[in-house]
Amino acid sequence: MGGVIPHMNASILWADDEIDLLRPHVLFLQGKGYEVDTVNNGLDAVERSKAREYDIIFLDENMPGLSGLETLSRIKAVQPHVPIVMITKSEEEHIMEEAIGGKISDYLIKPVNPNQILLSLKKHLEGRRLVSEKSTSSYQQQFRQLAMQLGGRLGTEEWKELYRELVRWDLELTGSQDPGMADILRSQWMEANEQFSRFVTDRYVDWLNGKGDDIPMQSHQLFKAKVAPLIDEKQSPLFLVLIDNLRLDQWRVLEPILGEFFRVEEQGLFYSILPTATQYARNALFAGMMPAEIEKRFPGKWINEDEEGSKNAHEADFVAAQLQRLGKNVKHSYHKILNLNAGRKLAESLDNLMGNAFNVIVYNFVDMLSHARTEMEVIRELASDDAAYRSLTKSWFEHSPLFDILKGIAERGGRVVITTDHGTIRVTEPSKVVGDRNTNTNLRYKHGRNLTYEDRDVLVVKDPTKVFLPKANVSTVYIFAKGPRFFVYPNNYNHFVTYFRDTFQHGGISLEEMLVPWAVLKAR
Repeated sequence: MGGVIPHMNASILWADDEIDLLRPHVLFLQGKGYEVDTVNNGLDAVERSKAREYDIIFLDENMPGLSGLETLSRIKAVQPHVPIVMITKSEEEHIMEEAIGGKISDYLIKPVNPNQILLSLKKHLEGRRLVSEKSTSSYQQQFRQLAMQLGGRLGTEEWKELYRELVRWDLELTGSQDPGMADILRSQWMEANEQFSRFVTDRYVDWLNGKGDDIPMQSHQLFKAKVAPLIDEKQSPLFLVLIDNLRLDQWRVLEPILGEFFRVEEQGLFYSILPTATQYARNALFAGMMPAEIEKRFPGKWINEDEEGSKNAHEADFVAAQLQRLGKNVKHSYHKILNLNAGRKLAESLDNLMGNAFNVIVYNFVDMLSHARTEMEVIRELASDDAAYRSLTKSWFEHSPLFDILKGIAERGGRVVITTDHGTIRVTEPSKVVGDRNTNTNLRYKHGRNLTYEDRDVLVVKDPTKVFLPKANVSTVYIFAKGPRFFVYPNNYNHFVTYFRDTFQHGGISLEEMLVPWAVLKAR
């Protein structure tokens, strides 16, 4: 019979007024293991599709009596989800448009040969399985390569490359029908995060103090390196759009949606500072300096965690001061979007922003989503794993005012730098910690005076000045959770472990939190 039978017993209905001439095709398909029913007019095709559910239907467009297009609409009324392949002698555009509007799955021009038919069948009946199998076998080949990379000595650039590869496979294997492969990828990801945590632990203090020759671009350097050079009054306005808490995998699912309106001119990853939390990483990005320097340079504008008041209330001031410091004395604006109405208002007032050389838009939704993911059972159900979290981000974005804002910028010929302040990780491993009542509540990092913790689970910074972090008093210590760990106090331990396990958190050390995407987009 020639090769593997691809889709045993799949049922086909083929309607064509010259069906007798197609007998060789029918025999060919039966030889491949398909079950084929034939009719020579549209009315019989509709009756047959009422009588039984077919896996796929081939429909001649030009039949006497009920035409192919009329047959199509009647069958769809009975079986809305059945794939229908239209076969026609005509290449007239209006017929193609009508057929596509009528929800055909494929379109073949006569004369068709058996291999065209087979390809169409494979595509529609087995597409997902074939893609899944191809992805699985490709990943199997790549697995050893990734394992060798993990066994080697990786620098800051190699870690970025490895992370891109892991994200690529995570996206490719989503929905794979081989759960074993997903498990292997997960274990490889866990190993990568363990090694990355060691890598950061060994080098983080040196990076911030300019020691060594492998120092990555970090949060407080992004603006000067990648944003400021693009601000130019002679060019179209530049928008810096910061989507809070956006990971590389989430950016990868948004990128194709934006591809219709923008060309990606340049993109990359930078390293978030620690803690990978909004108060620290985003303020550092906008100020162009580390938190301890912000506290010193802007008296009263750095609010410590144990103090009252918003921790990100002065971003506009930090942006203005950094622009001035970099010699960019241009007309600019700053907007923080915290809810749907504010997003809609901004989308409607885009024309006003086109008179500025530079506009900053902070969009907080993804952060709200990840926090709500912990708090709300509904979101917990909707985003039960990384793939679901990505899917939720994508569907939100497609219906958000942010998408309208970005389309509006593209229509007006604006330029965009899109980025975020830090990512987020799904936490799975509890780690016991004890602190006094002034200790902060974050699950991925803690600072306080009398912390007790599991040494192997954390990066400890006993002198915050070495990593340019504020210290509430002389004996303040910072600890950062490594990999997928989250801090839990011993009292009521089991309750909180169950409550927080598998939620998305940030603040600690992982590839997902620290390796942050940025991209420069130009309107098409």
